[in-house]
Amino acid sequence: MTTNRSIPGTDRSVPTPPSYFTTMYAGSADPWDLAGRWYEQRKYALTVAALPRRRYRRAFEPGCSVGVLTGLLAERCDEVLAADRVPAAAEAAARRNRDRPHVEVRTMAIPDEWPEETFDLIVLSELLYYFDDATLREILKRTVACLEPGGTLVTVHWDHPADGHLRTGTQLAPLLTAVDELAPVTQLNDADFVLHVFTRRLPDGSSVPAPAAAEGLV
Repeated sequence: MTTNRSIPGTDRSVPTPPSYFTTMYAGSADPWDLAGRWYEQRKYALTVAALPRRRYRRAFEPGCSVGVLTGLLAERCDEVLAADRVPAAAEAAARRNRDRPHVEVRTMAIPDEWPEETFDLIVLSELLYYFDDATLREILKRTVACLEPGGTLVTVHWDHPADGHLRTGTQLAPLLTAVDELAPVTQLNDADFVLHVFTRRLPDGSSVPAPAAAEGLV
């Protein structure tokens, strides 16, 4: 995620192999230094600040890595389900959040493994650029299916070419905004990442009020 090595000519039909992640965690307990870098701390703060609701019932965070963002989400949610495909990462996330009983961490490889629950908040952080076209479509389909009407989807992705990434945040953007069931709330084009916030449209196709409208300011 934080490398700046170019990947011209990336084949988006070939997903990043699972061995890539296993190797990364075998070499370091926190291979992207998510707990230490100011870049990550700032990005996480902006991610949480962009949430349009003060409080959420239940959040899902696949690809949670070592659980740094998980802890911040836990401050705004009654329950958080975090997951990672690498057992070492899931174990680290569980240890980091062991004092938060409302946080559950599972070892789960999406989209083949997916929770049966529904959620009013889903956070896809530094995740979608690893998947080939077909798998990405399946992930977005499953995301919408388990996101409750009026619920919030947050996506945030590194916006520089990098080894192992099939897309940048900018390249992901049109794929996300094209999902009919999602209504845009916020888009932040940072120098280093792209952050989107959506709400799932209500059954009648309308979108939930924005924060100012919800509080009667407009």
